[in-house]
Amino acid sequence: MALTTLDPNTALIVVDLQKGIVGSPFIHPLGEVVERTRALLAAFRERQLPVVLVNVAGRAPGRTERPPQQTGPYPEGWTDVLPELDQQPSDIPVTKRTWGAFARTGLEDRLKALGVTQVVVAGVATGTGVEATARQAYEQGFNVTLAVDAMTDARAIAHDYSIANVFPRLGETGTTREIIGLLETRSA
Repeated sequence: MALTTLDPNTALIVVDLQKGIVGSPFIHPLGEVVERTRALLAAFRERQLPVVLVNVAGRAPGRTERPPQQTGPYPEGWTDVLPELDQQPSDIPVTKRTWGAFARTGLEDRLKALGVTQVVVAGVATGTGVEATARQAYEQGFNVTLAVDAMTDARAIAHDYSIANVFPRLGETGTTREIIGLLETRSA
């Protein structure tokens, strides 16, 4: 589904752009993802729309076939949001311990208390943190938009599958430029 509109009270959710993850081997240059995310952040902040900066500091407790990549405590600064995102006092920080930003974080209640009806999701990784956050937002009744050029994954197959097959079932997809264009049109 092509991007059609943004609700008057739309929030931006930036997933896992944090120091401990930036060294991962992503399929798209992370610098480009960060720059596009910065453009989204500027557009949302300029319009005083809610901005949520999510970091991950753990994992779900369930048993899996793959061992955890991180065992023991995280290194100093691992969970810190990238300084390029210029975290502001008005931003909503969320620390998650699962793939999605809504599970056991109180994010749904915080956004609904602000009257948010739609979310734009960007960040890493497309097939895990971004997709799980989008799924949870959709399940909680938010309209969902995915900034497909402001996300990446370490696995091309996961990135491409999410964009082509999952995201169109959860909401609308668009580029950073298209999303900002809708914000500008609405503000004019």
